[in-house]
Amino acid sequence: MTPGTKLGPYEILSQIGAGGMGEVYRARDPKLGRDVAIKILPDHLADRSELHERFEREARTIASLNHPHICTLYDIGHQDGTDYLVMECLEGETLAQTLTRGPLPLDQVLRYAIEISDALDKAHRKGVTHRDLKPGNIMLTKSGAKLLDFGLAKLMQEASPAAAALSQIPTANQPITAQGTIVGTLQYMAPEQLEGKEADARTDIFAFGAVVYEMATRKKALEGDEQDENPTGNVRVRLFVRLDFSDPEKLLHQRNHAFAGRKGQCQNPFTSGTFAKRICLRLYRLRI
Repeated sequence: MTPGTKLGPYEILSQIGAGGMGEVYRARDPKLGRDVAIKILPDHLADRSELHERFEREARTIASLNHPHICTLYDIGHQDGTDYLVMECLEGETLAQTLTRGPLPLDQVLRYAIEISDALDKAHRKGVTHRDLKPGNIMLTKSGAKLLDFGLAKLMQEASPAAAALSQIPTANQPITAQGTIVGTLQYMAPEQLEGKEADARTDIFAFGAVVYEMATRKKALEGDEQDENPTGNVRVRLFVRLDFSDPEKLLHQRNHAFAGRKGQCQNPFTSGTFAKRICLRLYRLRI
């Protein structure tokens, strides 16, 4: 999409970036005299029904959330076969970009961790799971951290087909978000995602822990850079961490046991007082 193109009342200024779920452009809102970010489903993907459904789900998901550390949705539109979202245009850089210069100071780690966990608490109370929390989906602005790209999130009440196991994903050149029924980014995926099982709030907490570790050390908690092609043409991914990923069922049991808490307090992540909120409060006490 070239500069000067009009989508509804918005005029495209430049492309900001592109990902598996859409392309993002800076645009001008003439009515309010402000720059906005417009995310569209590219034309060459528009005929793929599963991507179109995810795009529509992103609109419903973001619209149901209102939080200072979640990117705000202003508008949604459709023009000439193109669906688009209009969101606040954030100034800053992603956490992933920041970490290229080294680990963060402890005070910043705590600040951003508190803001991210508070945003997750808001989403989890709405029944929303992000499913792809990672440094590239966290924007650092003057006002703090902002969660981006709920395009992979899923409202819990929506029915979804059974997801494929990791071994069934077609081979990819890089360990990025998979374009298939399994969604997420390999280095931050919880065991149930690796097995193509249902995700819930605890899936985000797993990724959140990996993100906090990376903020403090600049190292990935889970290493998933190596992809080998087996004779059937599928991906075999080796993940190295203190826990043994060779047995996802065992790891899932260990994770669930750790999150169960005393007297099963956290077994239902959508009861009042989410696990993300408890983490947020504990981090806040550490900071003060």
